[in-house]
Amino acid sequence: MDNTWFEKMEERIPRGEVRTRFAPSPTGYMHVGNLRTALYTWCIARHAHGKFLLRIEDTDQERFVEGATDLIYRTLKDVGMNWDEGPDIGGEYGPYVQSERKSMYLPFAEQLIKSGHAYRCFCTKEELEERRAAAAERGETFKYDKHCLHLSEAEIQAKLDAGVPYVIRQNVPTEGTTSFTDMVFGTITVNNSDLDDNILIKADGMPTYNFANVVDDHLMKISHVMRGMEYLSSTPKYNLLYEAFGWEIPHYIHMTPIMRDAQHKLSKRDGDASYADFVDKGYLKEALVNYVALLGWNPGDDREIFSLSELCEAFDVSGMSKSPAIFDPEKLTWMNAQYIMALSKEEFTRHAMPWYEKAGIAHMDTDILCRILQQRVRVFNEIPDMVDFLTKLDEGYDAALFTNKKSKTDSLVSKNVLEMVIPVLEALPDWNEELLHDTLIGMAAEKGMKNGTLLWPVRIAMAGKAVTPGGAIEIGVLLGRDETMRRLKIGLEKLQ
Repeated sequence: MDNTWFEKMEERIPRGEVRTRFAPSPTGYMHVGNLRTALYTWCIARHAHGKFLLRIEDTDQERFVEGATDLIYRTLKDVGMNWDEGPDIGGEYGPYVQSERKSMYLPFAEQLIKSGHAYRCFCTKEELEERRAAAAERGETFKYDKHCLHLSEAEIQAKLDAGVPYVIRQNVPTEGTTSFTDMVFGTITVNNSDLDDNILIKADGMPTYNFANVVDDHLMKISHVMRGMEYLSSTPKYNLLYEAFGWEIPHYIHMTPIMRDAQHKLSKRDGDASYADFVDKGYLKEALVNYVALLGWNPGDDREIFSLSELCEAFDVSGMSKSPAIFDPEKLTWMNAQYIMALSKEEFTRHAMPWYEKAGIAHMDTDILCRILQQRVRVFNEIPDMVDFLTKLDEGYDAALFTNKKSKTDSLVSKNVLEMVIPVLEALPDWNEELLHDTLIGMAAEKGMKNGTLLWPVRIAMAGKAVTPGGAIEIGVLLGRDETMRRLKIGLEKLQ
């Protein structure tokens, strides 16, 4: 085999810098676990002033979902994680889509065959199923028995000449051990006898993940490989490939899973929420990224609120946990509320406006809406239920709401208040917040009442609810004169 091609491939490999990659499969939406992997990988590169690559691993064509790649781009851009090389922007070491690199993998696999580290396997699915069933009957875990490794050159050539389909399998040693060091879990050693002969090249010529990611990581000089700990058991097989080629082994960082609870992992296959789902519900992207960052990583102090740039500065692999992280929706919601409260009035209104429109209140005074809602809203999708009384009064509300011990009101007090307030408000020359405030507060002072004693029945009549964002004055301004007066009269009728 002419080695010129391999030499040229080696010549183009970048050297001497931290290079990380996020390599998702376009099989659906962006799960929070995918987001965390991307975030940690991005932070490692940015912290070291290195390069962050985006690579699309689409070798699993059966699970490919149309539009999933674009969704990956949009999500990363949306949260501010830019990449230095990738399918959409190019780079010196592309292509960055595995299906477009198909022609690169077979020469490497054939090189492994030549060196004895791989072999062609002609076993059919039916034959493999028979052996798997036999192993199950014996109570054994099925492992390929290297049947085709022992075919003679003549037998192999005859099958090739006859066009018999085949895969290329890794020839894993049956004796000895393989060790590797993970930056989170330390040194891990496995018995080679426990390893299976992975398929490297499928019958259709496409590489498997197990092979393609090794070749691609080498050719792109990925210095730090971050992935889920489910790949810990496969890493020795990857290292055997690196050693077979004489390649430098990258730094490994394996992450513990994100759990829905103590027994169940978060999983997009099980319908657990994606990044897009949370955004659609009204969570802020900054809060999501912040919360996801703390699922399996600790900064080493009591800080919980981080901007993206602060995460990059603070992130260190030493802070990653060896224990699974529990996804706590309430904690996420609390953090989202902190971010909402920190928004400017203009930012809050921009984020809230789609929910105002959904609630039918987009025409109302946004300054007042911001004032009464910003400190109460935890997630923006709470707004429609929170303000439903502004668009429609539930006229069947219980008159018992007018009785409140703290405000020192009962049905009689409330009746007297509404009888006093209605004609005064009807006679106002204008309808604005300052005038409503001065009028109502002035009436309370004139009658020797506590402000709450007068304002409680007014607010109950306006809203028909015991708890509302905003008080009587704000609600009155939002409703306008006509609707306010209509509701006050309905309240008075209930008290007659």
